[in-house]
Amino acid sequence: MSGKAIIDARAVDYSLEIAGRPLHILRKVSLRVAPAEVVAIVGPSGSGKTSLLMLLAGLERPTGGSITVNGTDLGTLDEDGLARFRRRTLGIVFQSFHLIPSLTALDNVGLALEIADPSLSLAQVHEKAAATLAAVGLEGRLDHRPSALSGGEQQRVGLARATVANPPLLLADEPTGNLDQKTGAVVVDLMFDLARRQKTAVVMITHDPGLAAKADRVYTMTQGQLTETPVHA
Repeated sequence: MSGKAIIDARAVDYSLEIAGRPLHILRKVSLRVAPAEVVAIVGPSGSGKTSLLMLLAGLERPTGGSITVNGTDLGTLDEDGLARFRRRTLGIVFQSFHLIPSLTALDNVGLALEIADPSLSLAQVHEKAAATLAAVGLEGRLDHRPSALSGGEQQRVGLARATVANPPLLLADEPTGNLDQKTGAVVVDLMFDLARRQKTAVVMITHDPGLAAKADRVYTMTQGQLTETPVHA
């Protein structure tokens, strides 16, 4: 890939010390993702997929190599800088939804937008949150709390929350892991469609090769090493 990249990770190593011995989780992982590109990463449990996502989000630091996201070298940022980077650059979709139980769907999404852009008025926040929920088919669920929503609906709220501020990068960690296959496919289609309309790049971890095949490119993680997999053959 030539030209500007939203993600430029080069020779990334990541290891932890367990009982005085290093545990190598990632080994010389390199990944370039273009703006608005959709990339899926597959591989067995324990292969390092989620660790890579944590590094791309600046939630962990590599022990070797470099990671540049949206033109920012994450290695140059302190914790406050990383928090600001995440606020303006990332949306994250989790496997377990992580919605705030006491808040409605509208307020769960609105809170994320308020954090990302404190300059907005409450009316602007509600308007944008409602429009984003409508974009994922939840215009009739704005006042529902998570306990009144199905798993698929909760994940749609999570998707709206992750994309409401129009971030340039969306990270999705097994976003269909708690959903049945049919519902999961619908959520992924929504996620990819919304991201492409907003020109947001996506890096998605999944165990489902069928869902991965919907991406522009697919990578396989095996024992901490990343290799590109032919797709759309």
